[in-house]
Amino acid sequence: MKKILIVGFGDVAERLAKRYAGQAEFIGLTRRGERAAELRALGVTPYIGDLDVPRSLRRLPRVDGVFHFAPPPGEGTTDPRTTHLLHALMRRGKPGALVYISTSGVYGDCGGNWVAETRPVAPVNGRAVRRVDAERQLRAWGEALRVQVSILRAPGIYAADRLPLERIKRGTPALIASDDSYTNHIHADDLARLAWAALFRGRSQRIYHAVDAHPLKMGDWFDSCADAFGLPRPPRVDRAEAQKVLSEALLSFLRESRQLSNARTVRELRLKYRYPASDDLLREIKQARGQMKLF
Repeated sequence: MKKILIVGFGDVAERLAKRYAGQAEFIGLTRRGERAAELRALGVTPYIGDLDVPRSLRRLPRVDGVFHFAPPPGEGTTDPRTTHLLHALMRRGKPGALVYISTSGVYGDCGGNWVAETRPVAPVNGRAVRRVDAERQLRAWGEALRVQVSILRAPGIYAADRLPLERIKRGTPALIASDDSYTNHIHADDLARLAWAALFRGRSQRIYHAVDAHPLKMGDWFDSCADAFGLPRPPRVDRAEAQKVLSEALLSFLRESRQLSNARTVRELRLKYRYPASDDLLREIKQARGQMKLF
């Protein structure tokens, strides 16, 4: 049985460990010792270490594969966490494959156009700049050491418990259709499944779009979520008004519009999505809510 290290043990990692329990020997890197029991309950062997403290990684065991789900630090232009991880992985022998979850934000604004993995990156904020640095480190490391590195560029991740309901309940405005930006989505379960597929089927030093096939205008996404839960749809404003009433964090997302193609992902990773479109989950939720009203 292959020994696989999971770095960044959040929601997607937990879904992956549950789904593929018994198919690999999982080791979970966590910096919080209090999470050890939680990981053991999932069948995962905990390793207490911190990517910001290189000496804490010295005893990492040799593994066959790595899922690198940890984000870069919150400031700067580089990702020292990835640097520390790659150094630690070499101490006991290189793994055969590594999968990294990056962000679609590395492309910056694409004017709503369709985007393939061959498009040059053009990050416009610190988050994306640090992700680009991590990607470059990983691809160079993989090429130098002949480790299969697959990079999944993921957009907005959703699930039944990861929907923008609080924003909708607050009545935070969305943009009118003519000013709105395209956004892409992936269900957390499908992202976990894509990561697993990439570990075993991905091509060396390959970029994949971890997205479904149906981009949406951001306001349409909010409307669909509101409809599924019987909530009022958010009000719409033009971009000039949005500059006055929305936070800088929200505005930063609205400044970028792109539609990512997943043709390469589907063709090479050979995975059938459980949720080919975000509406598939919302339809399930509406049906479940309707059935509950019958009782």
